[in-house]
Amino acid sequence: MKNILVITASIFGQNGQSSQLVNQTLDKLTRQHPDATVTIRDLAKNPVPHLDAERFGAFLAAQDEPTADQADVLAFSDALIEELKQADAVILGVPMYNFGVPSVLKAYFDHIARAGITFRYTENGPVGLLADRPVYVLAARGGIYAGTANDSQTPFLRSFLGFLGLTSVEFVYAEGLNMGDDQKTSALDQAGTEIDALSA
Repeated sequence: MKNILVITASIFGQNGQSSQLVNQTLDKLTRQHPDATVTIRDLAKNPVPHLDAERFGAFLAAQDEPTADQADVLAFSDALIEELKQADAVILGVPMYNFGVPSVLKAYFDHIARAGITFRYTENGPVGLLADRPVYVLAARGGIYAGTANDSQTPFLRSFLGFLGLTSVEFVYAEGLNMGDDQKTSALDQAGTEIDALSA
């Protein structure tokens, strides 16, 4: 494992529970792979622009003659994709906000899902073009949602990452963090135990 990509999306930065779980996971991986290069992308601190008609138009113009502004959008997206391609493992911190993923994470996803680059359509449906690699998802939630109909994050993340070819996804949940100190402590301790047991 030479390159590790860390993606955080907590509005609380490094103080967010998901970010702290990410750091625990990173500590585990770097202990096992001390020579690995670590790239950190903090989407709250440095957000990816949300997709609009102009940015989407730039993606459509990629095979033609993009304008200077479109070329800038494409270059930005290409850099995000290349960063992901170079990673041997991805650590993804995902807090739950209003039953979904943070909007900054969705914006990031919108810039790495590029037809003909990270996926392609075939007569049998879409095919992911990224080589598979481990993706560790650290999910922090105020309530308890895993395994229920209200957990929109897990199926969405599995579907989206699989759409690109990333199917080796492991989830660690810390839930009920707003349901009292005892529940919070128990949930974080359990998450820490699961992080220690992750395959790497």
